[in-house]
Amino acid sequence: MTAIERSRTVAVVGAGTMGQGIAQVALLAGHRVLIYDIDAALAADGVGIVQDRVERMAAKGRLDRAEAEEAIGRIAPARALADLAGAALVIEAVVENAGVKQTLFAALEEVVGPDALLATNTSSLSVTELAAGLAHPGRFLGLHFFNPAPLLPLVEVVSGSASDPAAVERAYRTVLGWGKTPVRCADTPGFIVNRIARPFYAEAFAVYEEQGADPATIDAVLRESGGFKMGPFALTDLIGQDVNEAVTRSVWESFFRSPKFLPSLAQRRLVQSGRLGRKSGHGWFPYGPDAAAAQPHTAGPEEAPDKVTVVGDLGPAAALAELLEEAGIAVTATEHGGPYIQLPGEGQLVLADGKTSVEFADVVYFDLALDYRGATRIALSASEDTSERTLSEAIGLFQKLGKQVSVIGDVPGMIVARTVAMLIDLTADAVARGVASAEDIDTAMRLGVNYPLGPSEWHDRLGRDWAYDLLHHLDERCPGGRYAPSLALFKLGYAAGDEEDAR
Repeated sequence: MTAIERSRTVAVVGAGTMGQGIAQVALLAGHRVLIYDIDAALAADGVGIVQDRVERMAAKGRLDRAEAEEAIGRIAPARALADLAGAALVIEAVVENAGVKQTLFAALEEVVGPDALLATNTSSLSVTELAAGLAHPGRFLGLHFFNPAPLLPLVEVVSGSASDPAAVERAYRTVLGWGKTPVRCADTPGFIVNRIARPFYAEAFAVYEEQGADPATIDAVLRESGGFKMGPFALTDLIGQDVNEAVTRSVWESFFRSPKFLPSLAQRRLVQSGRLGRKSGHGWFPYGPDAAAAQPHTAGPEEAPDKVTVVGDLGPAAALAELLEEAGIAVTATEHGGPYIQLPGEGQLVLADGKTSVEFADVVYFDLALDYRGATRIALSASEDTSERTLSEAIGLFQKLGKQVSVIGDVPGMIVARTVAMLIDLTADAVARGVASAEDIDTAMRLGVNYPLGPSEWHDRLGRDWAYDLLHHLDERCPGGRYAPSLALFKLGYAAGDEEDAR
């Protein structure tokens, strides 16, 4: 199945920001483009905005002048739905209301030709439900662009239960030809990105609610240790707390209130108070000309130990042994026992594993890092029973490696580790249920929300049983089902174990 020919018209219904962006993408790909809106003035304004953008691209040398002028002449407003009769593809970008969209597509079906594709840009509604009343639901699918559509490469190509595979493939190849990166996805709540991304927000909020750390510290740890571009508190302030919470609640309700997608009470209170983020001047953080930037908790200087013993295989933290030696700390290694770093004062430094410091005599936990060499901050957690010497030595050790240290509360799984483990678990479950391939999920999370690694890439790097073990321990300490590892994650670890046994 081939892409829609460049000579065919693409129509966009809805002249808002997203509709304008999608129209610009199709226009610069070479199509004639029509924009329709129930408000004719908005359609005309939308066309003008797209034309202005193209003109500015030419002025800045990003587009050939002749190509720009030709493109400007290929876009026009449609005065009525009937004007879209010749379109080979109609993409809807109107209000997120199922009734409004269903009425629109029923009307479009009476207008367009039999070979035309109908697509919704919905981010939260069921594609299957939207197609339910159509006479020909096979040609209906989802094309979920990300805002701003001209800049962000990802497009989720969503198959409803009645979507014809040939129609989906034609849409996929069309989007690919437009220079975008399409990923295939079944019609599931949240599709790929909004489904898989829930733990990035939820685990940060949970650590905050458990009095583990303040928002600025959690954000800093996820950025400077986990490698994420923004922390979830700053990001939801940017998105809007009402918008982010609405998506979370929609996914939670769609999964019959599964504890895996449980919303945050702290975020609910924020929305109820009107603190919606940047747009209201206050969210998790204050905004405005006089607002001071919130600072993460950073430990004061401590003396580093001059020697340590690495006991067992540190797994994801194995790079620490080399870093310690490079920093001038004498390292003795022993294969038996562990895994942990034995400190001179007899305390132990242990990678987050879903357990808590209070369970042990003298243990400090340290969080997962995307890259221990490149990380600029490390989180540590300790209980009231942890000796002052052990905590001091642990802080000093990481400071000797050039890291800033944030000491958080004794929360199981800490911050980065529990977040990554939950992302891995949701991905394994989604793949097992046929939502999308592991490769497409990784692509979606890297391009759609700018994660440093896709969840399956994290899984391969950390070891096939790492996430399962951490979540199993978390589930024991925080029962209720939220952290119960999925059957799919169990099978992945079990299959890997079988392969190792066979070798």
